Amino acid sequence: MKKVIMLIAASCLFASCGNMEKKAAAKLAEARAAYEAGNYSMAKRQIDSIKILYPKAYDVRREGIYLMQDVELAEQKKTVAYLDSVLNKKQEELEALKGKFVLEKDTAYQRIGHYLAPAQVIERNLHRSYLRFQTDETGQLSMTSIYCGRSNIHHTSVKVTAPDGSFAETPASRDSYETTDLGERIEKADYKLGEDGGVIGFVAAHPDKNLRVDYRGDRTFTTNMMPVDRKAAVDVYDLARLLSSITEVKKDVEEARLKIQFVEKKISERKQ
Repeated sequence: MKKVIMLIAASCLFASCGNMEKKAAAKLAEARAAYEAGNYSMAKRQIDSIKILYPKAYDVRREGIYLMQDVELAEQKKTVAYLDSVLNKKQEELEALKGKFVLEKDTAYQRIGHYLAPAQVIERNLHRSYLRFQTDETGQLSMTSIYCGRSNIHHTSVKVTAPDGSFAETPASRDSYETTDLGERIEKADYKLGEDGGVIGFVAAHPDKNLRVDYRGDRTFTTNMMPVDRKAAVDVYDLARLLSSITEVKKDVEEARLKIQFVEKKISERKQ
């Protein structure tokens, strides 16, 4: 009697295992069909479901792993193709736009240069106190407060106020310096976007307003922003956004290419 029961149990177990393999294989077939149709997210979900629903269907799970590699490779190649097209369009925008700016870069010691509006180059603004806006080639936007006068005020921050009383104020600059040229005191303080107290965005948002600038240090110096400086803020801000987006796309492309190399290596090892 015991032998009969054992045989029946073994038969049931065998039938159950066979049924499980069939169901797992059906899931794998659905995953393969989704992969061939280019529906990679669906293919990955089907493959993942095999591991969850049929953990003992070892052969099918192994085939699922192989298929997952093919899916990930195809997916990353599709991503690279899309990102390359996006990058090309943004590069075209940049080529059409960057001619409106001056690139300051000494290739002897600078890896990354800075774009600024022609109206704000140093040579055209000697003996003038103003806010200068620039972005580096990766899209890092920054502002420099430049003070020129007969005596130092030792300023480390600036406050910009609109006619309606709204304002933005920088924290103390982490990078400020002073010099003297033929008796004129020159002070400069740099503020990166995100460390500027929102001043850069505030100026860019008020290009048509008469903005007052207060230089704050041991003493306060006040001046009004010229229209060309307000326009420079807007133009450089827009350029920085484009450069930043290009930098991000390039990072995404590089990441996708590294994933492709990794998956191709796994597939090569599998075939060997």
